[in-house]
Amino acid sequence: MRILWICLCMINWLLTAYHAPVFAEGIKKIELSTAESVLSSYHLGSGDKIKIHVFGEDELSTEVRLSDAGTISYTFLGELQVKGLTTGQLQNKITSALDGDYLINPRVSVTVLEYRQFFIHGEVKQPGGYPYIPGLTIRKAVSIAGGFTDYASENVIGLIQESDKTRKEQKVTQDSKVLPGDIINIKESLF
Repeated sequence: MRILWICLCMINWLLTAYHAPVFAEGIKKIELSTAESVLSSYHLGSGDKIKIHVFGEDELSTEVRLSDAGTISYTFLGELQVKGLTTGQLQNKITSALDGDYLINPRVSVTVLEYRQFFIHGEVKQPGGYPYIPGLTIRKAVSIAGGFTDYASENVIGLIQESDKTRKEQKVTQDSKVLPGDIINIKESLF
């Protein structure tokens, strides 16, 4: 019996010692790729404030808020339509426009400084528009809006996603994610 126990311990040690690093690397890669895809897939919209930085060219670096039409005014390039672009796409657009005529091989970065607002109405204490915070859920949004009223149904919640072209309200839970421009509707309880 003792030999069997020693053999099982050694097998367990061998399996753990040789497979744990591979397993850990796989998890790390998944987490990084998921985080990168979320950041790179965010589409700019009216009200977002962005920072454009051109390395070594301070006069071309700026912070600007997208207009209602989804445009920005940028030095040398004038009015640029940027609504719907990711930060990576805008970075490539500016790099291409500056390369050759103005700079040789410019290095441009674009980051979001402030996301556009999300909106919450219905049975919350302080309905209105609030600045978006990455990682926002319905539960956190309700908290930001002062909490539920006494008449709120905590289980009947509607969400209209800005990215949904049909603008159709979907039933969601308190743990559902909220994105910039989304509209949350907290329904009234029947009792």
